[in-house]
Amino acid sequence: MNILINNIIEQLVEIQNGKIWIGSSYDSKLNGIDDNLVFVRPIKNLHSIAEIISHLTLWRNEAILKIKTGKGSKTDDCEENWLTNEKLKAKGWDKIKSEYDNTLTELITLLKRKDDSFLKKEYYDTDFKGNYEYRFLLNGMLHHDIYHLGQLGIITKYLNQ
Repeated sequence: MNILINNIIEQLVEIQNGKIWIGSSYDSKLNGIDDNLVFVRPIKNLHSIAEIISHLTLWRNEAILKIKTGKGSKTDDCEENWLTNEKLKAKGWDKIKSEYDNTLTELITLLKRKDDSFLKKEYYDTDFKGNYEYRFLLNGMLHHDIYHLGQLGIITKYLNQ
């Protein structure tokens, strides 16, 4: 039975491009922004859109690795967690966005192969230094996506002034 897994997949998709209760999805936020603004930090302590999307991509890739191997490789302190705008500009917005989109597709593809019993299996979390159930990881990914969606809302509001 895949009721819980399917619910997680549905939430991932809705947050990305659906009509969600909080109003805006990632697609609605990202499609409404000028590509020239994605590397701008609107105020000193806010990240740029590119920084946030790159950060989300790193942690999705890390979730994919944990699902595939049972162990992650990154921690909060790794350089890739928050790449600088200079490094991200060199990569280019199209590539950053494409990598982000591809990680969602890959994560969903992996999850579709699992059943609900998978959520109780454990993996080793490099960042938290312990064994955790996959439900902890996947619920955390949903929370993380929603948290940063809120940040994008604030950033886009400043950029569109």
